[in-house]
Amino acid sequence: MRIYITSVFVDDQERALAFYTDVLGFQKKVDVPIGERDRWLTVVSPHDPDGVELLLEPSHHPAVAPYREALVSDGIPLTSFEVDDVQAEFERLRGLGVRFTQEPLAMGPVTTAVLDDTCGNLIQIATRH
Repeated sequence: MRIYITSVFVDDQERALAFYTDVLGFQKKVDVPIGERDRWLTVVSPHDPDGVELLLEPSHHPAVAPYREALVSDGIPLTSFEVDDVQAEFERLRGLGVRFTQEPLAMGPVTTAVLDDTCGNLIQIATRH
């Protein structure tokens, strides 16, 4: 058994696609219309284009808003992405205007930072030592 897809709920799929591709550097993998306003929209790492896909899932379900609001209020990231160097990625992303809720912080075997994805989520970036 392997993970092939995971998701983040997003307020606006087009804005999410721009952020996750133009800012974070992922590549669009699948973009299929579903219904009148939504899409099955996934992105992948350019380092592993056949790897795990991230679904940019519309956040219409009524359970999504309270769930995400609670996570953001408590400063809890929805998911985590591995990067080679958290400090370098933090500097690159901050230079692009990304807002961080946690600057790079060494915590034993990992260094992490937490950013706002502009679509309702906090996302952690991490480097394992």
